[in-house]
Amino acid sequence: MNAPVDVSFFARAAKPITSYRKYWASRFGTAKFLPTTRAEMDALGWDSCDVIVVTGDAYVDHPSFGMAVIGRVLEAQGFRVGIIAQPDWQSAEPFKALGKPNLFFGVTAGNMDSMINRYTADRKIRSDDAYTPGDVGGKRPDRASLVYSQRCREAFNDVPIIMGGIEGSLRRIAHYDYWSDKVRRSILVDAKCDLLLYGNAERAIVEIAHRLAAKEPVQQITDVRGTAFFRRETPQGWIEIDSTQVDQPGRVEDHINPYLTTSDQAKAQGETCAKEEGTGAPAEAPHALTFVPNPRIKLNRDRTVIRLPSYDQVKGDPVLYAHANRVLHLETNPGNARSLVQAHGDRDVWLTPPPIPLTTAEMDYVFGLPYARSPHPRYADENGSHEHATKIPAWEMIRFSVNIMRGCFGGCTFCSITEHEGRIIQSRSEDSVIREIEEIRDRIPAFTGVISDLGGPTANMYRIGCKSPEIEAACRKPSCVYPGICSNLNTDHSALIHMYRRARALKGVKKILIGSGLRYDLAVQSPEYVKELVQHHVGGYLKIAPEHTEQGPLTKMMKPGIGSYDRFKAMFEKYSAEAGKKQYLVPYFIAAHPGTSDEDMMNLALWLKKNGFRADQVQTFYPSPMATATAMYHSGRNTLRKVRRTATDEDTVDIVRGERRRRLHKAFLRYHDANNWPLLREALKAMGRADLIGNGKHHLIPSFQPVTDGSYQSARRKNSTPLAARPASPAKGRLLTQHTGLPPRVTGSAKPPAKALRKPR
Repeated sequence: MNAPVDVSFFARAAKPITSYRKYWASRFGTAKFLPTTRAEMDALGWDSCDVIVVTGDAYVDHPSFGMAVIGRVLEAQGFRVGIIAQPDWQSAEPFKALGKPNLFFGVTAGNMDSMINRYTADRKIRSDDAYTPGDVGGKRPDRASLVYSQRCREAFNDVPIIMGGIEGSLRRIAHYDYWSDKVRRSILVDAKCDLLLYGNAERAIVEIAHRLAAKEPVQQITDVRGTAFFRRETPQGWIEIDSTQVDQPGRVEDHINPYLTTSDQAKAQGETCAKEEGTGAPAEAPHALTFVPNPRIKLNRDRTVIRLPSYDQVKGDPVLYAHANRVLHLETNPGNARSLVQAHGDRDVWLTPPPIPLTTAEMDYVFGLPYARSPHPRYADENGSHEHATKIPAWEMIRFSVNIMRGCFGGCTFCSITEHEGRIIQSRSEDSVIREIEEIRDRIPAFTGVISDLGGPTANMYRIGCKSPEIEAACRKPSCVYPGICSNLNTDHSALIHMYRRARALKGVKKILIGSGLRYDLAVQSPEYVKELVQHHVGGYLKIAPEHTEQGPLTKMMKPGIGSYDRFKAMFEKYSAEAGKKQYLVPYFIAAHPGTSDEDMMNLALWLKKNGFRADQVQTFYPSPMATATAMYHSGRNTLRKVRRTATDEDTVDIVRGERRRRLHKAFLRYHDANNWPLLREALKAMGRADLIGNGKHHLIPSFQPVTDGSYQSARRKNSTPLAARPASPAKGRLLTQHTGLPPRVTGSAKPPAKALRKPR
């Protein structure tokens, strides 16, 4: 199936990234790996690098790693690109390893935000790092983008610094910082970089690189979409709008229409006019006028900027912070978003509108570049392998997977995908995906015939979008699937079904699994897709994320009700039975999300017990910078509604703060853990639900208490409170999923000893 012709507004709105004339250095050809040392540069015949990318991840030359994508895209434009991966940040010397770049330093913390990578949701330091050889923690600093930018400035003071990656994206304006529990300035201010690129940066980085190569000063590059930079004042010709005109915080006193009659004015104020109450005075003739906008007077959105409350205002006023966050999220559609500006002291941080999404042809181009598809040889062990002591877990996870699309229109408030990749789905062509599967099959010796995933941010949004290009470019809704599926959304899964069938028919491919999160409320719109998925692409277990069962938290998450899960579950079980397979759903839930009451968590625990689930690994709400739910967490206001200074009950959100209450919400998810029973008993009694304590099947927790050590042991042992004495390791094959209440997956390995299979007495 050939790629369809892009007809959307976005396909016509930007210069293709393949249309630039190549830089002169293209004569050096393509490198097997982008160089990381002077010796590697010498082997390529380079005397210098045009661009040096500094990253907090180990260098894996694979299209799932941002630094590799940016490096290869710039290489294809003819630039010489070097990589400095996970440098020692204690001094500027490691940042001089490849010499002075001719054009700029590109700085990124890596595929993950460095703070989320380093700390758990309880602010405990992790001892592992999936993006580091050997899974070793501590190889990058806190706020890595900031630190790397400062060291690059120390190394070569006159070289432009351009920041990118998700860490920069989520900190492009003043943002609440969970780890310091305060509002921090835009990272642009603290890092002192010249430009910040947010979102998918291929289009922006290509244009900027060519303009810098043409000797244009970086300070003059202020018209590239998806960038943030400093300005002293708003340029001439721009129309500046106060953000309170877009979304007014606080009570608004209506201006009186001077053309209303006296009686109309009185009626608007809940009063009556004396002239109409028999005073003898004649009533005024009705002559009120109605005003309509003049269609000939149109604001030029391309020359309009919205001024957000300043950093000094939002850092001390949670209501204004919530307002600013809400306005930013209203201006995320590339088709109609306006520039934003926020004062930081005597300078403005200026944000251009979001980048134009890549077309299908451009996506194919990016993913078709000559990636080595493996870690750099410098990380190999003594046997030249990446499989053992130096294995990089993040690469191991995606080495046999294929990314088929970008973006997400789900709009989940706790997620940062929309803030970074946008809500317009950018899909590859089917031919491009098939070529990558064949490349994996033919080039990777360890391939066993199983593709671990065909997906992306979600598994089933491939080629799904708005039916109308005009509506798509004008829509300002934060989600296309909440509170229900939008009538303008095309929910046709046929392209994805066709791809699945073609992929699994390839010679040498035994199985195609779907490992990305499934949007099940969208999937049930296509029973044919659910049947195809369940009968051919589930490896015994399918992970989905209802996140909760109660409307309180679900409405703050913008997630569908549990009824959608029940519909999908019924279809899943029906098609599994038709195929003669025993397969299981593995639902994921979040504890302590804004809007969650203790009663909500109790009801979720009751649902889990009723349905036979025992959550082993618990997800606790993690306030990532700039997410909508994070604004709720900081302000206590529901930013999905207009933010008012005087809040009603509907405007406020129950926030789960403090270690004790967060532990309680996690304890409800792990109601089966005896260590949690004392805390749960106390809470249930305080809630007036002591009837749930007892030794019957209908009780949530028992009344007896076994001897326990009182600590919590999660599935990720390294991130847990250490135990005095760890239990013996489970038999191989026994604990394979998050939910240990489910039967073990059949792996073909030897059966565990009979002793290990006996039920405990």
